[in-house]
Amino acid sequence: MQAQTKSGLITLRRIAIALLAGGLLGAAATFALQQRSAQAAGSGAAAVTAVAPAAARAAIALPDFSDIAARNGPAVVNISVIGTTKVGYDRPGQGAGGAASADDPFFEFFRRFQNPQGRSGVRNVPVRGHGSGFIVSADGVIMTNAHVVQGASEVTVKLTDRREFRAKVLGSDPKTDIAILKINAQNLPQVVLARKDDLRVGEWVLAIGSPYGFDSTVTAGVVSAKGRSLPDDSNVPFIQTDVAINPGNSGGPLFNARGEVVGVNSQIFSQTGGYQGLSFAIPIDVANHVRQQIVATGKVAHAKLGVTVQEVNQGFADSFKLTSPEGALVANVEPGGPADKAGLQAGDVVRRMDGKAIVGSGDLPAQVGAKLPGDKITLDLWRDGKMIALAATLGNAADPVQGAGRADSLAGKLKLGLALRALHPDEQRAAGLRSGLLVEDADGASADAGVQRGDVLLSINGKTVGSLAEVRDLLSKSAKSVALLVLRGNDRIFIPVRLG
Repeated sequence: MQAQTKSGLITLRRIAIALLAGGLLGAAATFALQQRSAQAAGSGAAAVTAVAPAAARAAIALPDFSDIAARNGPAVVNISVIGTTKVGYDRPGQGAGGAASADDPFFEFFRRFQNPQGRSGVRNVPVRGHGSGFIVSADGVIMTNAHVVQGASEVTVKLTDRREFRAKVLGSDPKTDIAILKINAQNLPQVVLARKDDLRVGEWVLAIGSPYGFDSTVTAGVVSAKGRSLPDDSNVPFIQTDVAINPGNSGGPLFNARGEVVGVNSQIFSQTGGYQGLSFAIPIDVANHVRQQIVATGKVAHAKLGVTVQEVNQGFADSFKLTSPEGALVANVEPGGPADKAGLQAGDVVRRMDGKAIVGSGDLPAQVGAKLPGDKITLDLWRDGKMIALAATLGNAADPVQGAGRADSLAGKLKLGLALRALHPDEQRAAGLRSGLLVEDADGASADAGVQRGDVLLSINGKTVGSLAEVRDLLSKSAKSVALLVLRGNDRIFIPVRLG
């Protein structure tokens, strides 16, 4: 009889441990099981009681995903966009570069009405896309990714109650991949944004979005890492998670276990185009910093220090006599930039900014990105075997780079979206020109208007241009739009461009 009681106690204890470890047995059930085992074996129940408190605490600590989803789901929206993309076409018989062929049902239309001479060119083709977003204020302000609405001519927001609204893009910031929309509605459900950066690696997080168009899809996982620097120029300290994120989730919220938004789901690393366990979200403090600027001014200003940095590995740490391979190694200082004016030099290792540690090289641009142009900062850096402190006033990332051969071209891109260079003498002779600037790259407003790489810019608003200085001067006198005369092949055409 005693052996049977002992065996029953062991069985109950194993069941309790297994269920509690899996989070499937609550504290009340644990207590009942303890009482049963106590009745069966008297003092032997202490063995179950010993393991129960820690396991019960683990079970209670698990988030209630259903509660978070029910409370926040109505504030997550589906976003659909309509835009256009440019597709090249050639004359009949030519098919290079994805050009239209005679089998294309629209071929005859474009040949007759958009290309009467049968020349090569481009045509606008409608495209559609989908993404996610979330309501951040009850009067219809919505946060999403910039890439979700990039190039969109029409944005539609669909709520969980099936209502649909045409949305206005208040502003978009490609650098952080954040866009803010506004719909004409009131008393809408809204999410709660996390007020402090206390997210920890290993913490549970939850995503709600529309992957592949499946509205209100909930996925969960844990924070894999924080402060991730990705190979782009965003300077965003991404949150890495293993939450399943797929196309259509972009712009949706990432919640912590308290139901607060801690990030905006932005991108995945994948070799297949689908989820592979590497998902990245923009921290909500970064996103909210952008939102506040867009709501206030309709645009975003980014601060810059004017340095190029790289990682400090063990070899660099040994060479510079650092106690640990931490910090941001300054590889280059922009001439005339904020760092140059403050006295930074190539070879300096920045260890702290405003008292906050710089561990990896990505920490410095991330901290600078949280500031505004004109803000004053203090840098603690390692130089010649000792720590020194420097004060700097941050500049504007939109300002042209000084002292570089491409600075003039970049200055032209600020409004026009063109990278230009003067024609070489042999190019002038070949084209029969005395002046003109070659378009090396076109994006933004100029590309949308139809300017192409390889065009030669001849004049702006009827004024001949032969230097980048002349382009800058004419742009400074233009407010909303300019008329560009370009040479394309043997044709001279005027292209109106609305300045951005």
